[in-house]
Amino acid sequence: MVSIATAEKPVLPASEIVRLRAHDGLELATERFGSRDASAVIFAHGFGQTRRAWTPTAHAVAADGWQAITADARGHGDSGWRDDGNYDFGQFVDDLVLIARQHENPVLIGASMGGLLGLVAQAEFRSFRALVLVDVTPRWESAGIERIIGFMRAHPSGFASIDDASEAVANYLPHRTEKKSPERLRRLLVRGDDGRLRWHWDPRLLDQVTRDIERHQATLLDAAGRIDVPTLLISGEKSDIVSDATIAEFLQLVPHAEHVCVPRATHMVAGDENDVFSTAVLDFLGKFDS
Repeated sequence: MVSIATAEKPVLPASEIVRLRAHDGLELATERFGSRDASAVIFAHGFGQTRRAWTPTAHAVAADGWQAITADARGHGDSGWRDDGNYDFGQFVDDLVLIARQHENPVLIGASMGGLLGLVAQAEFRSFRALVLVDVTPRWESAGIERIIGFMRAHPSGFASIDDASEAVANYLPHRTEKKSPERLRRLLVRGDDGRLRWHWDPRLLDQVTRDIERHQATLLDAAGRIDVPTLLISGEKSDIVSDATIAEFLQLVPHAEHVCVPRATHMVAGDENDVFSTAVLDFLGKFDS
């Protein structure tokens, strides 16, 4: 009888949930990967995402000797939702600064909304020793934003099943050949009192973001002009949020910044091409002591 050995998936080290209390009393959920004695890399996700978007790269960063901290923004994932539904950009910045202050000289990796928050946190509070901005610039392409908001508004009554949610994601991201596993997708959904599954973020965020997004552009452009720490912009080749024009403007505002374009990736760079993305991150981090 011939036995056939099957490759086993590597056992990933356990992570630790750390909860913080924001200035207004809201609880923020963060997750630590790696040694708490190592230098920290803080991951800030995009609007409508959760900290779990970063898990593969957080494991890679921790394996490279860093302490990786992923966090759910307020109104997202396992962090608290405001009772009054009132969210503003300043609250998110304050939360990120609070997380940064738990560590000495952390590096920020911020995607989309998380990157914009990082720009302001650095310009106003000097929170980080280096920045990695993922497919975001202070000026963006409106059509791409409208596509994202359209998807987020598309299913107000939620989904009857995981399969229905999976189909919606597949239609939104047709370039991905592999669907999210039911286990991964389940972590992004919460079951309501009516038994239906909805995305794990406060739907009241949508109105405020669509109303306020343009209002902050001047602040973001000013913040970018004041960034003097090492900075890396990672963009997706097929992104509809950043463009050659917005990237060129950013590199003019931050002339010392580096830029890496990830082939085949859309705005969801870390999800589309995680190996290439993680390699770019680790190459950048290699310039600093962990």
